[in-house]
Amino acid sequence: MLRLTDPCLREQLEALPASAALIGVSTDGTAIAVDVDNAPHILVCTATGGGSTTILRTLTAQFLHQGAHALVLDATRISHLWAKELSTVTHRGNVAGIHDALVGLATELKRRTDLDGDLDYVPRLMVVFDQADDTPRRLARYWETFRQEGDPKKSPAITTLEAVLYEGRQARIHVLYNGLASGGGLTPSAREQFATVILARVGTSTWQRLAPIAGPAPKHSAHPGRVHVVQDGTAHQTQALLLTDAEAADWLTATAAGEI
Repeated sequence: MLRLTDPCLREQLEALPASAALIGVSTDGTAIAVDVDNAPHILVCTATGGGSTTILRTLTAQFLHQGAHALVLDATRISHLWAKELSTVTHRGNVAGIHDALVGLATELKRRTDLDGDLDYVPRLMVVFDQADDTPRRLARYWETFRQEGDPKKSPAITTLEAVLYEGRQARIHVLYNGLASGGGLTPSAREQFATVILARVGTSTWQRLAPIAGPAPKHSAHPGRVHVVQDGTAHQTQALLLTDAEAADWLTATAAGEI
């Protein structure tokens, strides 16, 4: 297991640029990180019990530690309670709240893209979409319940999510998505915006759909925290860094207090 308490790991995290987070360490000892300035959106997909929620928590906590803000869309309502009390996090846990948050995000996306000059002073915003496979379908059904004549047929929440996938890089808005990102209203081209894909315990068909140029699906590993990170068409077998709820909350509380 790779944990925050491991010797020298925090120093390694502090050495990363603010746009980057450590995913883990490959089996050959290479640090595997993602830099959202270059690969703006991240897709995490695992079988049940594969650690996808923990991976999302770990990545989000690193970006928050570096000064980012987060919009956490948690359809389970309980997967990211560690973040609810943090001042830089907005947590939404039901369909109505997720819908309203995404519609509001459209305004923020426009505000940022309309700004002239450098956006370095604008906090990076991580849109953390956990257990997302069914949520777009629920958003579509929710929109149908009160859509008026003349309103678009497509849920504006889904339209905003797609707009962020296309335009978020220059606005410093990034999507961390837990699921297949297939169906549910997202267009195929929107699904292709995930430049970093983290996979564990997935079947051959899922691997071929999400990592088609990375070669055949590897054998499953029973080792806890073992994932495959696909970047630039190459799959890296990686031991993922995993933070518990308490570790993430305590680390960020100490960060906010200036203790780290």
